[in-house]
Amino acid sequence: MTPSQRRRHDDALSERSISLDPGGYFVISLDREAGEIIADHYSNSINDAGLATDPDSGEVLTCSTSTAPRQPIARYRGVSAKALGMALTETAKPSPMTCLDHALYLGRELQKAERCLEDGSPYIQD
Repeated sequence: MTPSQRRRHDDALSERSISLDPGGYFVISLDREAGEIIADHYSNSINDAGLATDPDSGEVLTCSTSTAPRQPIARYRGVSAKALGMALTETAKPSPMTCLDHALYLGRELQKAERCLEDGSPYIQD
């Protein structure tokens, strides 16, 4: 399979329907000055339609920046994808992730963030 075929295949997989993790979601960023990857963990509730909602207001959460910024319930930091992944799955008790597919997704994102940290390219979370 060529790289472009693999990318098209992965893009098609990204279109599937998924269930959200009731344990919450993460926003990943880089602290280039400290040389660290940051994973901010946010809580959410899941409504009857399967949408993430703010646990306090019940409002559906969107990716839009027009809503008031929420505060993370926890911040995790690591110098590598492995270190941060271990903090999320081995050190944090209970683990902030409750679904295996969420853990796999997060692992891929942490690897991508580490690569961006190393080569100086911008990191954009999928």
